[in-house]
Parts: sequence; C-alpha cells; structure tokens
Amino acid sequence: MPETIYDVAIIGGGPGGYSAAFRAGQLGLKTCLIDKEEKLGGTCLHVGCIPTKALLFNAEIYDHLKAAEEYGIDGLGAGKLNWKNIQDRKNKIVAKHTKGLDFLVKKNKVDRVLGFGQLTGPAKNGVHTVSVSADGGKTSTEVKAKNIILATGSFARMLPGLQPDERILTNIEVLCLSAIPKSLIIIGCGAVGVEFASIYRSFGSEVTLIEALPRLVPVEDEDVSKELLRVFKKKGINCITGVKVEKVEKTKAGVAVTFTGADAKPQKIEAEKVLIAVGRGPNTEKVGLEKAPNIKTERGFVHVNEWMETGEKGIYAIGDIVAGMPQLAHVGSMAGIVAVTRIAGKLAKPINKNRIPGCTYCEPQIGSVGLTEAKAKEAGHQVKIGKFPFSANSKASIMGQHEGFIKIVSDAKYGEVLGVHIIGPVATEIISEAVTVMELEGTVDDLMFVIHAHPTVYEGLLDAFSAVEGKAINM
Repeated sequence: MPETIYDVAIIGGGPGGYSAAFRAGQLGLKTCLIDKEEKLGGTCLHVGCIPTKALLFNAEIYDHLKAAEEYGIDGLGAGKLNWKNIQDRKNKIVAKHTKGLDFLVKKNKVDRVLGFGQLTGPAKNGVHTVSVSADGGKTSTEVKAKNIILATGSFARMLPGLQPDERILTNIEVLCLSAIPKSLIIIGCGAVGVEFASIYRSFGSEVTLIEALPRLVPVEDEDVSKELLRVFKKKGINCITGVKVEKVEKTKAGVAVTFTGADAKPQKIEAEKVLIAVGRGPNTEKVGLEKAPNIKTERGFVHVNEWMETGEKGIYAIGDIVAGMPQLAHVGSMAGIVAVTRIAGKLAKPINKNRIPGCTYCEPQIGSVGLTEAKAKEAGHQVKIGKFPFSANSKASIMGQHEGFIKIVSDAKYGEVLGVHIIGPVATEIISEAVTVMELEGTVDDLMFVIHAHPTVYEGLLDAFSAVEGKAINM
C-alpha cells in the first residue's frame, strides 16, 4: 500500500489543535491529529476553562440562593453544599463535550494518532516527518505531511522549589479537591487567580489574594482593576498587591506564605491550601524545535508571521506557544482556523491582536477588547472616554447585579472605538458587541444610533457610547 502523506498533521488536541483539524477537514484537506492524551480537549476542556466555569456557575447559583428572601422566596435559605454533586456535575459537563469532540473527529474525517509528536527536521521533497512515540516510548511510528501545525499548549508555572500536591495547588489540583478548603491563599491575580477567588469565597472559604504588581487583573484597564478590588473587599476577599512572595512552606495545619512589600519587612499568612496562579509556560520542550533551525523561539515561545507560519517552511504554530499572543482558548482556535485556511489556499484573515476579547469569569465578570485608556494615550491618541454605571441600567437592577460599569475608550478626532472595558453582569457575553463594532470599524457616532432592546444589560453599551459625547440617556 502507498504511504499516506497528509496535507496537514497537527500536534496537540486542545482547542487550537482540534479546531484546526475540523476546519481542515471541512476544507477537504487530508488531516491527521496527533495527541498524547486519549481524550481530546487539552487543558481548556479537562482542567481549565470548562470545569472552572462550571464551578463558577455553581457559585453564582449559590450566591442567588443566599439572597432568596430578597427575591421573595422565604424559608429556603442558602441550603447545604453537596461538594460531591458539584464535582460530579462538573465532570459530566467535561465528559459530554469530550464525546462531542470524538464525534466531530469522525464527522470531519480526521485521522487520530495517539502519542507524543516530535519534529524530525526540515521537509524533504516538500514532505515533513513527525515521529510519534506511545506507550511511554516503547512504540514509535512516523507521520508524513506536507504541513505541520504545532498546537502543544501550555503548563502552569510553579514558583521555584515547589511541587504541586494536596496543599500546594495548580489549576489541576484545585479543580479536584476532596473538600472545600476552610482557607485558601492565591498567589497571582490574573484571570485564574481571581476566578478561583470568586468560586471559593462564594463557597465559604476565607480567601487571600497576593499579587506582585500594584493591582488586580493587571492587564485590564486600571478603572476595572479598582472596581474589582472594591467589590472583592466588599465580599470579604483579602487582597494584597505590590508584594513579593519570598517563601511558601508547609505547616502542621496547612501552608504559610511569607512576602515582603515596599518596606522589605517580611509578613507571613497561613491557610489550609495555596493556589499558585503565576502564569503559564509553553509546552515546547522535546517537540524537536532544535531540529528545525529556521524556527525562532524566545523563552520557549515560537515566533510566527501573520499566517501563523514559523521560519521553517510548512511548519506553523498556534495557541499558547506563540510569542506575543494572549494565552486564550479562543485565540488558539482562530489561529488554527487561519493557518489551515491559508494552507488550503482559501481566503483567510490574520488575527488582529486589538480585536481579541479578553474574558474573566469572576463575579463581577470582566470583558474587554482593544486598548486600555493608558495604552491608547501611550500610542499617541487623543482620547475621549465614555463611562456608564450598571447601577443606572434597569435590567442590572432586575438581576440584582448593580456593581460595575462599561467604559469606552475612543479617538477624540474621528470617534474611532479604540477599546471597550466592562466589569459587571454578563460582561463576558456583551463584550461580543464591542468586538464586532471594532472589527467593522464602527464609530461612536454610528453606535449612538444603533437601537438596543430594552430592558437589557447590553443596552448599557448604547449609554456608554453616548456618554463619550456627554449624551447618555440614563444618567
């Protein structure tokens, strides 16, 4: 039988990898998907986005139950948490979507290869060879393809000298705890840190957040950070910013974290467990990058052009391993779609980093796109700001979620929308309108005349865009 030569072989079965594979199949490319795990979905589906958001939904329901009397439901109370059922529900959601991916593999005629894929060198006569080892390296096969996409994802960074266990947690361990911790210290106040702070505070844990930078969610607009800090303090979450963690050590009862601030005076706090949420590193070790000399890397991250192609012809990289790209599942997915569309010779559109929505699912939720006010000014724009509080939005009042605001950053001269920053109810949903607006180059003048349904949370965007010109109706 003739040897199979695929149009594209994809190494990694997370959102970037499987999205690339399914689109490649739709485009008629002969496609192979290589992954070392039997279950597709990667970190996002199994120990990241999906299970975390499932727990966040449980926490939201629990918070509503605590306020049952306010909603006119007497005699109910908060009820008692059944941790096993919470975990079971989370696991069922993951299992359902894992089966969905297996179905889509077959539907799109994608060949699955189980094992760890490695590059073997540049293409020979236009064909690349990937070495795939399985069974702990006991067996090895080769996959040949005209194009390779690296989609190997990322791992949770750990502080030096620490190893994850039942007390020192990463995103993996914190999702499968046997019981809700009475107290939890979280080191790192990015999306992962503040989401788990929300979850476990709602479930009754005493939570302390520690951040080296001066504010929570430091990639967000500064006003968003200030509002989240205010709300978190109101919820009883202890937030410590601008400090350096010096030591994490186990105690008889749990863990102790020693940190220093500007005065360099050591302080110590203790808790039952500690979650390390200090970012993620690229899974590029041992994938054979050194055998492709034209691939440029930086601290393990891979450099690509606008079409996600590396310096080695026919080798692409997508997702969390790409230098300078946000480590977000939806970015990896679109990068995979862009790459295979380009490979297929079809019309493709490169990713614009200023059009990527960032969503953080803590309570209150955060959704943002484009430039912050500070970044817009740094870029030389004369900016005009519009800001509308959810306290003036009728649907937010109906939902009992009054915290937060919508902030518009616009260009003063032409009314171009440079950035939209939302903290408040369903922010992760309504940010999509702002992404669409910016993708279609809508201006503040355009949006002041777009009809929004009433009463809705998203009509707050109409007031926010109008507020740029001082013409918000509802404030």
